[in-house]
Amino acid sequence: MHLYIKNMVCHRCILAVKAEAEKLGIHNADITLGQMQIHDSAADPQVMEQLKLALRSLGFEIIDDKKRRIIEQVKTIVIEGIHHSDGEVRNSWSERIAAELHYEYNYISNLFSSIEGITIEQFVIRQKIEKVKELLFYDELTLSEIAYRMGYSSAAYLTNQFKKITGMTPGQFRKLLDKNRNPIDKL
Repeated sequence: MHLYIKNMVCHRCILAVKAEAEKLGIHNADITLGQMQIHDSAADPQVMEQLKLALRSLGFEIIDDKKRRIIEQVKTIVIEGIHHSDGEVRNSWSERIAAELHYEYNYISNLFSSIEGITIEQFVIRQKIEKVKELLFYDELTLSEIAYRMGYSSAAYLTNQFKKITGMTPGQFRKLLDKNRNPIDKL
């Protein structure tokens, strides 16, 4: 049985879903961001309903609608690519998303925009800016190094996009004492 789960955005989410599954006796499952593959041949409907309720209490949701599953898969691909990959982000999001989901990118893009109210590009930019905030917070890299790592052509271009999204420059952000960041799932 393959389940798609909304709002899984980090590895702690995987641990939380795994813990809830194990509480209900589901021990033979592979859990990744946004997905859970249960290997038991016949999952008890009552246990599955309990799992659905337990996950909902943690802020997760099992997605039954095919279109919403596609949207969550797009989000997972972007989040994995930006927040959980090592090295520089250097790829074409349209090619990567289309290849991983086996749909035409135009279909995916139109579907995403109609359901989420923003484009995939805007979602990618928001995720990149959140990652930039994290990198600025740890203060280990220069702005030029961050720009290169995140796939920006220059620190100036990163600064312009950062200011457009946050209303401040990266330098102003670094100076803030209270660097509140939005959780990824609230973007």
